[in-house]
Amino acid sequence: MTAAPADAARARATPAPPPAEGRLLREAVRRGRGPAALVLAATALGAAAAVTLPLALGRAVDLLIARADAGSWVLLCTALIATEVATDALVARTGGRTGAATTAWLRRRALAGFLAAPPAATTGTGLPTRLTANALDAGTAPVAAATAAAAGLAPLGGLAGLFLVDPWAGAAFVCGVPLLLLILRALLRDGRAALTTYQEEQGRMARLLTGALSGAATIAAAGTVRAEERRVLAPLAGMRAAGERTWRVQGRAAGLSGALMPLLVAAVLAVGGVRLVAGHLTPGDLLALSRYAVLAAGAGALAGALNGWVRAKAGTARVETVTALPPTPHGTRDLPPHGDGTLALHGVHVTRDGVPLLDSVTLTLPGGTTTALVGPSGSGKSLLAAVAGRLTDPDQGTVLLDGTDLRTLSADTLRHAVAYAFERPALFGATIADAVACGPLPEPDLRRALRRAAADTFTDRLPHGPRTPLPEAPLSGGELQRLGLARAFTRPTRLLILDDATSSLDTVTAHLVARALTDTPGTRLTITHRLTTAAQSDQVVWLDGGRIRGRGPHSVLWRDPAYRAVFGAGAGGDAGAGADTVTDTGARRRSDVRTDVTGDVRTELPTDMRTDIHTGIRTDPRVDTGTGAVE
Repeated sequence: MTAAPADAARARATPAPPPAEGRLLREAVRRGRGPAALVLAATALGAAAAVTLPLALGRAVDLLIARADAGSWVLLCTALIATEVATDALVARTGGRTGAATTAWLRRRALAGFLAAPPAATTGTGLPTRLTANALDAGTAPVAAATAAAAGLAPLGGLAGLFLVDPWAGAAFVCGVPLLLLILRALLRDGRAALTTYQEEQGRMARLLTGALSGAATIAAAGTVRAEERRVLAPLAGMRAAGERTWRVQGRAAGLSGALMPLLVAAVLAVGGVRLVAGHLTPGDLLALSRYAVLAAGAGALAGALNGWVRAKAGTARVETVTALPPTPHGTRDLPPHGDGTLALHGVHVTRDGVPLLDSVTLTLPGGTTTALVGPSGSGKSLLAAVAGRLTDPDQGTVLLDGTDLRTLSADTLRHAVAYAFERPALFGATIADAVACGPLPEPDLRRALRRAAADTFTDRLPHGPRTPLPEAPLSGGELQRLGLARAFTRPTRLLILDDATSSLDTVTAHLVARALTDTPGTRLTITHRLTTAAQSDQVVWLDGGRIRGRGPHSVLWRDPAYRAVFGAGAGGDAGAGADTVTDTGARRRSDVRTDVTGDVRTELPTDMRTDIHTGIRTDPRVDTGTGAVE
C-alpha cells in the first residue's frame, strides 16, 4: 500500500515562507491590546490631571493671597493629585500583569516553534537566552508601546499650558525643543543597534557556557579548565564593547537632556519673573508657569519610554528567530490498521553543508524483526535513525512505514507509531514516574515499562520509588539509559529505534533488556557497538561513509575482516562469534557466544543470563562476555 499522490503532493509541498520581520512584535502588541488600551487611557487621564493641576494651584494661590474663598479650588487640587496617584498605581499593576502574561505567551510560542522545527534547523539558536532575558524584554512590548505613545502627552500639555499662561514664556521654552528632538532621534537610531549586538553576544556566551557545563567531567579529566574558561569568556569583549556603546548612547541622551531641561526651566522662570514685575502676571500665574515648565521639561522622560520600547523591539526580534523556524510539515493520513511495522527506505540521500552524509540508502526492515545498525563513528548511523523515524527528512528519497510515506502521516499518528530511546536521554517532569510516563499512564503500565527496562531494580530502592523527585534521584549513565528505555516501552509502537541506547549498560542488564526487546511487538532498529547485540539480531546493516557496505546475518558479515574491525576484532577473529539456532517458533536465539578477538579464550554464555546471577558467577560490567573484549 502506497501513499495517495494527492497526499504525497501535499506533504512535500514547499513550506510557507517565514513570517516577515516584526510580525511577532505586532502580534504581541495586538494580544495585549486590551490592557495596553487601559494603560494608555490611565496614562492619558493622569496626564490630563497633571496638566490641569498647575492652573488649579495658581488660581487657589491668587484667591488665598486676595483672602477670598479658595476651598473649592483646594478640593480640586486634592482630587487631581489623587487621580495622578491612582492612575500611576493602575499603570504599574496592569503593566506587571500584562508583561508576565505576554512573556509566558512568547515563551510558549518560542518553545513550540523550536520543537516543531526539524532538529537540523534548531542548531545554534541559543534557546535558553531567548526564553529568559530576551522574552522578558519582549513581554513588555504591549505596555511599552502604550507608554511610549502616551509619554508625550504630559510634556505637550505642559508646553500648551506655558503658551496659555504666557506666550513669551512658552517661546522661551520652545527655543530648546529642536535640540531635544535630535537627542531622542540619536537614542532611537543608535540605541537599538547597540542593544541588539549586546544581546547577540550574550546569547553566544550562554551557548558556550551550556556546552561547557554539559561536558564538565570531560573538561576536568582533560585538565582544560583554563582553556574552556577562555573560550566561554571570549564573547565578553564583544559584550563589553556593545554594552559600553549602549550606555554611552543612553548616558549621552540622559546627560544632554538632563542639562538642557534645567536651562529651559530657568529660562521660563526668568521670563515669568520679568513679566510678573511688569504686572502682566499674577503670583499664581508664575506658580503655574513653574509647574508647566517642569511638565514640559519632562520630555526628557520620553527618552526612558522610548528606550523601553527599543528594548522590547530588540527582545522580540531575538525571540522571533525561534518562532519563525519553518515547522516540519505533516500530512493527515493514518497507518493501515493491521500493519506489522515494515520499514522501507528508498534512495535516501541527506546532505549537510554540501557534504553527503547519507548516499542512496535503500533498505527494508521486515515487520517484527530486529535490525542492528553498525559502523564506525561518523558513518551516518544516528542520522539514518533520525530519518527512519522522521526526526529529520531526507533531501531525496522516501521512507515508508507499512507502505505509507512518513511525510503524509499526521503528527499524532507518527509519534504514536514510532518510539525512540537515546544514548543520553533527557528527563522531564517533577518525578521519575513523570519522566517515564510523559503523560497520563496507569500505574500497572508504568511498573511494566520499568520492569522491561530493568529499571525497577534501582527505582524501587529510591525513597519514594518511581515517585521520587528527579533532583533527589542521582542517576548513573546506565540508570539514565534504562529510564529512557522504559519511556520507549510505555506504549505499543510499530517501530522502536534505539540510538546507542544500551551503550552504558553492563552486560547482564543489556542481556535482560535484549530479551525484553525480543518480546516487543513491531520492528526494532538498534544502533549498537556491541558484538553480542549484532549477533543476536535478525539482520545487520553495516554503514560506512553514509553508504550501506553490507547487509545480512552477522555470521555472514563476520567473514569480512573490515566488518570485524568495526568491533575492534582483527583478521584472526573467530568467524563464528557464536552459532545461530532457530527455535521451533522461528525465532533466532543465541545458544552460545565464544571467544575473545584472539581466539585464545572461549567463554560459554548460557542462554539465560539470570543463571549466572543465581549461581553467583561474577561478571565484570566492563567486559562483553560475548567477545571478552572491554567495551
